[in-house]
Amino acid sequence: MDEIHLARSSRFIVTSVSSDAHMWNLVFLQLLLEERGGEVINLGACVPDDVILAECRKRRPHALVVSTVNGHGHLDGLRLIRRIRNDPELAGLRVVIGGKLGIRGAENARFGAELVAAGFDAAFESEAGLAEFDAFLRALEERPSRQLEERRSRELAMSGKGI
Repeated sequence: MDEIHLARSSRFIVTSVSSDAHMWNLVFLQLLLEERGGEVINLGACVPDDVILAECRKRRPHALVVSTVNGHGHLDGLRLIRRIRNDPELAGLRVVIGGKLGIRGAENARFGAELVAAGFDAAFESEAGLAEFDAFLRALEERPSRQLEERRSRELAMSGKGI
């Protein structure tokens, strides 16, 4: 199995798209991220977009990880990412999607580029394995999200230690 690296203080929300009733993929991701020191909030399967947005606002994760198995990830994912990027509180949130992005076999790879162009930080097709997801997690360690940077700036300003 590929080795996954993770910052010890990373917080993730793991979810499926609204039309995906599969749960095993979410449990796998939760266990994988927790095994490597991450804090994981697993929203489960068939989660409505409104619930995902509300939980992201409430819990302020370092990243939202969207997993899909039913083959409709590109459709539901496009709708979800547009809502996230249009939300002022969540526009800077790191969001990735992975799994079975479409129902066209080898042609599913084209959906990844479309999802990234729409606003996802990364899209992982199930056939690619864990190497690309590992690279994403390493990037979390190297550079905080805009959301985290803004929170740190606010905390510094409130403490009187800001510039």
